Amino acid sequence: MKIDRMIGILSILLQKDTVTAPYLAQQFEVSRRTINRDIEDLCRAGIPIMTKQGANGGISIMDNYRLNRTLLTNAEMQDILAGLRGLDSINGTNRYGQLMEKLSAGSSDFMTGGQSVLIDLSAWSKEALASRIALVRTAIDVCRELEFLYYAPNGESRRSIEPYYLIFRWRDWYVWGWCRTREDFRLFKLSRMAQLQLSERTFTKRTAPLPDLESERVFPGGISVKALFTPGCKWRLVEAYGAGCYEEQPDGRLLFTTEYTNKEELLIWLMTFRDQVELLEPAPLREELRRALENALKQYVPAGITK
Repeated sequence: MKIDRMIGILSILLQKDTVTAPYLAQQFEVSRRTINRDIEDLCRAGIPIMTKQGANGGISIMDNYRLNRTLLTNAEMQDILAGLRGLDSINGTNRYGQLMEKLSAGSSDFMTGGQSVLIDLSAWSKEALASRIALVRTAIDVCRELEFLYYAPNGESRRSIEPYYLIFRWRDWYVWGWCRTREDFRLFKLSRMAQLQLSERTFTKRTAPLPDLESERVFPGGISVKALFTPGCKWRLVEAYGAGCYEEQPDGRLLFTTEYTNKEELLIWLMTFRDQVELLEPAPLREELRRALENALKQYVPAGITK
């Protein structure tokens, strides 16, 4: 896009004393005539660009205009590139990385292999996720409603929403929009969507509040959990809840306490530890877990054998 190219040209001119039109044409993969037109547009925009003919000539910004030779420090540009490459990881392209590399051209040590931060936002279901993200972004840009089948803990339902924000949070992607069914703003998880499509209905953007993404707001507590884990589970507890989530007992077991939101998810999580955990509280959930384990055991008793 022309605006991307012009920003890139300006960035190069701020970082290098002089560049040539052929150099810029090669960097941005356009003709010299296109570069000349871009330079003219930058001059009309008030940027004091001067050109000099001859062996040592080229294009530069007037010295008295250059208060600061760089738009961003190398460290800042490294962070921006890491974030842009993270966006590329969603759809498997290099669109954002290429843009940032063009913007960074001329920096002495930015593109010399010194990148130390790598961000990969892709998911196991990469292809499905990429197409959903692209569709949500299109819907937001053109003000078209989204229709989809949504899978929630209490069942499936057809939804139609006005999308406003695409959000990455809690290691997942969400869309924040006005839900026709609830007549209110709601947060929807992209991985729970099926049959996602653009509606024929357009919408006029309403004043959309930013979503409150505090974990306590979206995932309120309600289930006070106390459980004993074997020492071998320490790494999993630290990975999920941090090093301060348990108290080591005299026998080496780990007393774990937390607040949990969803009962079904809690039961599933506990069962992944098999015989390495004992749920102590709450008592009703301990009994429910016991019955679930007994019912599961029945499926593995050989035919003809009864307990």
